[in-house]
Amino acid sequence: MTAAMLTLAVALAVINIIRIQAEVYSSFAHLERSLQAEQSLAKDIKDYIKQEKVRLEKLERAAEEYEQHSKAALANSESFMGNPINAYLFMKRFTTDWADLSHLLQEDHSYDLLANFEEIRNKGFLPQLVDLQGAAAALMRLQDTYNLNTSEIASGILQGVKRSPGLSAFDCFYFGKYAYNQSDYYHTLLWMQEALNRLPFEPDSPIDRITILDYLTFATFKQGNVRHALLLANEMLQIDPENERALQNKRYFLSNLEESDQPMTIENKRPHRGVRDEEYENYEKLCRGDSIKPFKTPKRTHKLTCSYETNKSPNLLLRPFKVEVLYHSPKIVMWHDVLSEVEMKKVKELATPRLNRATVHNPVTGKLEFAEYRVSKSVFLDSDIDPVVEVISQRIADITGLDMSTAEGLQVANYGMGGQYEPHFDFARRRETHAFSDAIGNRIATVLFYMTDVEAGGATVFPKLGVKVFPKKGSAAFWYNLRRSGIGDYRTRHAACPVLSGAKWVCNKWLHERGQELRRTCSTNPKE
Repeated sequence: MTAAMLTLAVALAVINIIRIQAEVYSSFAHLERSLQAEQSLAKDIKDYIKQEKVRLEKLERAAEEYEQHSKAALANSESFMGNPINAYLFMKRFTTDWADLSHLLQEDHSYDLLANFEEIRNKGFLPQLVDLQGAAAALMRLQDTYNLNTSEIASGILQGVKRSPGLSAFDCFYFGKYAYNQSDYYHTLLWMQEALNRLPFEPDSPIDRITILDYLTFATFKQGNVRHALLLANEMLQIDPENERALQNKRYFLSNLEESDQPMTIENKRPHRGVRDEEYENYEKLCRGDSIKPFKTPKRTHKLTCSYETNKSPNLLLRPFKVEVLYHSPKIVMWHDVLSEVEMKKVKELATPRLNRATVHNPVTGKLEFAEYRVSKSVFLDSDIDPVVEVISQRIADITGLDMSTAEGLQVANYGMGGQYEPHFDFARRRETHAFSDAIGNRIATVLFYMTDVEAGGATVFPKLGVKVFPKKGSAAFWYNLRRSGIGDYRTRHAACPVLSGAKWVCNKWLHERGQELRRTCSTNPKE
């Protein structure tokens, strides 16, 4: 009984008592009837109290669960929320699962609490539906890149280690439905089948078998498995012989089979990526830690070295930097222990309140825009924002010997769930004529600092070279994007692999051509 209903009941009871009281003095029977009305009113109030207790107990359990969850997560937030399953379940808590709790809060005196929640969510402090959808897309991206088994993901197992609670049949259905709405029938099949496998063990699941089969049937057909789709349609009809969609599908599948003699095979192939298939395959292999043959076999792989260097800089004489050569041509090196804990902490503190979704430069329109192949949040920090940013800039100048006057600000990036940046160039190609002004020129070099160790995934890879660089806190990767002739070095095409588990913070500095004329001498040889 709601508060409004109780109010109405009390009002009617009181009106009834008033009417009876007008005549109670003349009849004991009427007085007794008034007592019965009072008894009825007492029962209504007790019933209301009982329902309120149930409601409040549910709210208390929810509050206790939220408190325990946040306490455990905040003890090591990067590790906890760096787990994609934990991140998804957290987003689900405040999106699709919120409806049940919201219903409880809408009753009685809970409007203020509900309004407070909505205000917090509208300010962007809590996940919304778009975040849940992004989490679904990220999980499938991780699944593909790292060859993760659907059933293991649903059980909270990543790369053989159970890292989080498992997913329900409804969670699996949600992933399958999201993929279906994106016309991604490959993942629809994987997740709908997993939902079907888990359903018998969840008698109270909000999803039913025939709904899952409906999606599974169409996705199976779209993947070219007509005979198996027919079997699924027949299974739907066993549950509901009058199901119109199943009847229509069955007729359509039978007509297709009459026109072709398709074997009884079940195939579920990933969709093609066109001409990028080979590059993307190498990219994913490197992300997984596999080795691949480079586009052109280098002559001096056996001469990769580690050394202490000063680059003749007076600032480095007492503290030379550690350099590891990862590749000779183009030269890719790793600087070790070049950022301190204090510096990294300060950079993250400066960046966190300023982070925005990272953009890419569209070579056709010349505009910056969001893209699914770059998933992270970033911000540029100028040297005058804090002394530590200027110190880092000066350190880059000392180590490289390059001029920093035309360099871009320090870009800080934080990769969230499944965060990645697919294969790309840092330099502007000839057709991108308006990417950079003539006053600064093209991006001649890249310095990429790693500010966290990543539990799993998150490597920087060069698909054409077979080079993979795994994040090491306090270290930095360095390479030239342009040849000495000023032509872009297409071998430096690189990517940031999706973060499988953990948090990834990086900051990078792009150095430009202008000012380097006497520091990195030019050449007329296009191959240098």
